[in-house]
Amino acid sequence: MAQSHTYVLNVVSSDHPGIIAGVSTALYEIDANIDSCSQTVLDGYFTLILIVTLPQPWDADELARHIRSHPLLGDAYKITALAVPERDATRPSPGDTDVFVISAFGRDAKGIVHDFCRYLADREINILDFYGRRQNEEFVLVAQVQIPARHTIAVLQDDLEAIALELHFTVRLQHNNIFVATNEIRLFDE
Repeated sequence: MAQSHTYVLNVVSSDHPGIIAGVSTALYEIDANIDSCSQTVLDGYFTLILIVTLPQPWDADELARHIRSHPLLGDAYKITALAVPERDATRPSPGDTDVFVISAFGRDAKGIVHDFCRYLADREINILDFYGRRQNEEFVLVAQVQIPARHTIAVLQDDLEAIALELHFTVRLQHNNIFVATNEIRLFDE
């Protein structure tokens, strides 16, 4: 099997139709395979992150310049690339963790994201996907997290509820399978 070369790409610009078409065209023309991607628009700003595999090695900065120079894109796009090293052996294997979803909502205040995320980081709980949004006076936070098996879920739930109480928030910690089943959406496991 031929060696492949993997890169993380990040694309940011003001939002308008055709951005993903332009990026995917630029990648297709250099024989890149898109392994995974995630895109969102926040307050009129587009952001896209991709994991791509190329048959030949590229300098990461040159790869970003090459994509940005495609006729369908241009200098209005902030594009960065990072070569992906071999898999990090210190990262927990999926068998040592389980995926849960934290959902929280309440009145907006300074420190909401910080308080929840600092708690997770202090316990080596990895955030796989994160969404937070303020609308009027309310803030909603949804995070898909990878919890190491050594943690007791009831203790984590109690701790999260204590944080939420201080913030005047409501919080729920659910196993990913229950969240997906009760919300009729599909999130991928790592």
